[in-house]
Amino acid sequence: MAIVYAAELRPSKMELLADWLPLQDWFDGGDSPLVRLGSFRFDDPAGEVGIETQLVGAGNQVYQAPLTYRGAPLAGAEAFLIGTMEHSVLGRRWVYDATGDPVYVAELAAALLIGKPQAAQFREADGKMETLPETAQISSTGASDVELPALDLGTPLTAGGVTSIPVGPMTLALNRVLDTAATAGPGPVLTVSWAGGDQQVLMASVGDVPAPS
Repeated sequence: MAIVYAAELRPSKMELLADWLPLQDWFDGGDSPLVRLGSFRFDDPAGEVGIETQLVGAGNQVYQAPLTYRGAPLAGAEAFLIGTMEHSVLGRRWVYDATGDPVYVAELAAALLIGKPQAAQFREADGKMETLPETAQISSTGASDVELPALDLGTPLTAGGVTSIPVGPMTLALNRVLDTAATAGPGPVLTVSWAGGDQQVLMASVGDVPAPS
């Protein structure tokens, strides 16, 4: 489960994304204001890294921005650092584009390949844990009886609005732009829906590692 604190964040997550998203080649929102449509979380089994995917609208597009929140810099991931924020409960947090964070990639693979569900979210209030409503819901075609293989994380590459993450004998393809018309191959897929949406939209899929060009 994921514990969500009633905390003040400076800057906020949306403020960080407002600076970062327009710098990405796949972002086509221009000067349109960002609208948070929903989010979901994965669990870090070690309980150290926050893992949250933000679904953001800008113009006529919906974008997927997976983030990880860490209490210290992630060595070797400088290119994926979005920024830092001050968390009134946890202190300084380093915020990363999660496609370069091995903790996120492992959980994405688990969701895709074996259907591991998103994390239930809770908030402590008056000494009690209350369940938070989900604002986005994922669905997987992965099989729970399949053994999760060892993952050897390679360098993510982004082209055409899709980030390909090599993980040994396969690649995880993450759709940065969520398109209702998007299709995938025969491998496992993840779809997502959010408040106000009327269908599941392709967000990630699995394929073989492409041959070098």
